[in-house]
Amino acid sequence: MFKYTLDNKRYHTLNYFLKTKFNSKVFKVPIDAGFSCPNKVNGQGCIYCSNNSKANIINNKLTIKEQFINNIKILEKKWPNSLYIPYFQAGTNTYAKITTLKKLFEELLDYPKVVGLSIATRPDCLSDEVINYLDELNQKTFLTIELGLQSSNDQTLKYIKRGHDVACFTKAVQKLHEKNIFVVAHIINGLPYETEEDMLNTVKYLNNLNIDGIKIHMLYISKNTEIAKIYEEEKFPILTKEEYIDIVIKQLELLKPEIVIERITGDPIKEELITPFWLIKKFCVLNDIDKEMVKRDTYQGIKLRRDDYEK
Repeated sequence: MFKYTLDNKRYHTLNYFLKTKFNSKVFKVPIDAGFSCPNKVNGQGCIYCSNNSKANIINNKLTIKEQFINNIKILEKKWPNSLYIPYFQAGTNTYAKITTLKKLFEELLDYPKVVGLSIATRPDCLSDEVINYLDELNQKTFLTIELGLQSSNDQTLKYIKRGHDVACFTKAVQKLHEKNIFVVAHIINGLPYETEEDMLNTVKYLNNLNIDGIKIHMLYISKNTEIAKIYEEEKFPILTKEEYIDIVIKQLELLKPEIVIERITGDPIKEELITPFWLIKKFCVLNDIDKEMVKRDTYQGIKLRRDDYEK
């Protein structure tokens, strides 16, 4: 049995990490604080970004506190003793003045049962002033910074109009780690014209950076995005479910067992989705990954060393 799981998974689950750290069930509660994104402001934006997408934010027109309370009311019906981490998910959540960041981030810190903060942002939106403030915040609570990388291939980053290169991501992670801040990287499998080798190289790169956690997504094409127009014209290959599962398992095998797997598939909005439709059945994808890992008798990090799992 793999060491870092409570539910027979063969990879280091977020549930295990949080429950071990806080000795309780912990939920990340998504928040939309109304942040914009410098990549959009500068006139391009990532080609896959949908301005209409609300992800899983219940109502982004409510205040931060109202969003948070509405979310936990739902959760507490089933898990009355759970703890919470407000997750500033939508937009680039360090793209504002420090005074604004302090007001938004610290509003929920004293709320009962809040044990941390998770902040999603970009590696090119972390000035020294912001890093120093995040250091202060990290002294007050358990802070996680989520950084979008998507790929370790600079050519891919340029193609998807990411707006930064790999060196920028490396520098951001190093600065955050100097402050002992927990960093989660986001990557996307199946980006246009990427090979399996490209996708495996991305996790190898993150291993070398000693990333703390990772979210693995599958590229999907949504309506009203630039990539939808490109796909219509070029019909570049989209990974099948079987191809995606195979690549994810190979990535897990290369990732250090200590790295927390916070996400392992995407969450498209059905009404906005063009392709692939197999992503809609999220739990089927998760179950198929589990089954295939059992079939292969494999574990996270197995390609690195064998003393982090037990049979």
